[in-house]
Amino acid sequence: MRRPQHATTAAIAGVVALAATLGTTVVTAPAASADAPAPGCPPRGEDLTEYCGELAGARYRVLVPDDWNGTLVLFSHGHYPSEFFGDFPAPHLLGNQELSEGTLTDHGYAVAGSLFQGDGLDFTVPTAVADQSRVLDWFEEHVGEPERTITYGQSMGAVTAVKHAEAEPDRIDGVLTVGGVLDWVGQFDAILDMNAATRALLTDGTDAHGDPIELVDPDDPVASRDALVAALTQAQETPEGRARIALVASLNTVTGWYWMNEERPRTLEDRARAQAQWLIGAYTLSLGPTGRAGLEETLGGNPSRTGLDHLRARLARSGAAGEVAAAYARAGLDLRADLAALEAVEPIEADPGARAAMVEHRPEGTTPSPVLTLHTTGDGGAPPSGERSFAHRVRQVGHPERFRSLYVERGAHLSVSLGEELVALRALERRLDTGRWPSLAPRALNRAADALGPDYRATFEVVTLQTFDHAPAFTRFVPPPAPRPSW
Repeated sequence: MRRPQHATTAAIAGVVALAATLGTTVVTAPAASADAPAPGCPPRGEDLTEYCGELAGARYRVLVPDDWNGTLVLFSHGHYPSEFFGDFPAPHLLGNQELSEGTLTDHGYAVAGSLFQGDGLDFTVPTAVADQSRVLDWFEEHVGEPERTITYGQSMGAVTAVKHAEAEPDRIDGVLTVGGVLDWVGQFDAILDMNAATRALLTDGTDAHGDPIELVDPDDPVASRDALVAALTQAQETPEGRARIALVASLNTVTGWYWMNEERPRTLEDRARAQAQWLIGAYTLSLGPTGRAGLEETLGGNPSRTGLDHLRARLARSGAAGEVAAAYARAGLDLRADLAALEAVEPIEADPGARAAMVEHRPEGTTPSPVLTLHTTGDGGAPPSGERSFAHRVRQVGHPERFRSLYVERGAHLSVSLGEELVALRALERRLDTGRWPSLAPRALNRAADALGPDYRATFEVVTLQTFDHAPAFTRFVPPPAPRPSW
């Protein structure tokens, strides 16, 4: 079943159709002064009060149901590249999808969140914890002291949710993430690897003007971005190009499952075409040369470094070795020659100061709060391999009992249903109530989600910007390890 979206969603659909790392879209209320506890927002009905305002230059929203259960869910949205939004406002979500805030308040939760500095666009991570802390201060002063506060991060907002719990452990009781990036330092290293491999294997190294394609500190980031997009677009039309796309995708364990409403692609060609969409939409348009230029401006230099060495071992760890070898054999290409070509690429080094600034905002796995992550198995925009590497990090610091991961068998980024989202939140609360994790067996989780009823099957797809019905699909899954962990 397809569900209608707000007019704002329809208006920006053509702009962000390929932006797989985006969150979802919501019509936001006008901002009001934060100096007074008055709602400052349009009336929401008799059962709910909405507060809107601005704190230190960042807008915030708060929803409090009349039957508030004492739990505050403090939500951090994902990455919103300014190049996709233009004159459209960034969506100010208070849950994983537009419908989530209503689901949570219907069940008694108060929800709140900052839009972050810069109207929520581009790289908000360095200021996001402070922005959320100010929202929590405001809530405690004007609404009341929560009995429990859970930070909840979506996509790159997961960095903020976990880091906030580490920064203020006495204020945060638990952490939930969906489609989360947990090691943003290592993720951007891997993205740089993919951009470098795309340039080396699919282009002659120059853009449309004959100038070098520059991946860091670019003079013309748009031209470099467009050259990489053109190369990926053309490559997916030939067996040789698709084989190389599969190899590039393996460098960050990028899946071949782009569309939420389709079954996992079964053929080499279909998987490579889907990987090309991830590489274009998530890693070239939004986080390639143009996005990296913004990151470098935020951090004062390039924070990432390439690591194109020992690629045969890395390919084996990615879980895609058989698929890549089969694609190369079908195309009649020499895989060893291409691996050698990549290993010969001149390394890109990070600016030490910029990397240190990025590491400063990286979660370290030290929060005393329990952390529960929720991820689709087919997510190529924020590969679930990050969960496995974060679990290893939590074990390193000595508290493995504090971390658990849940997986949903579905393609696309952030494509979990309202029911799956609510069941995950309740599982985390059970851990907080009892000190022990409840059963996280997929069958039990699916029964719990199914019992909520058909309205809770609503699942938003960030590619089409439409909402569809999906049956609960929790599953057992062990992702490959992240290729470039930075801990």
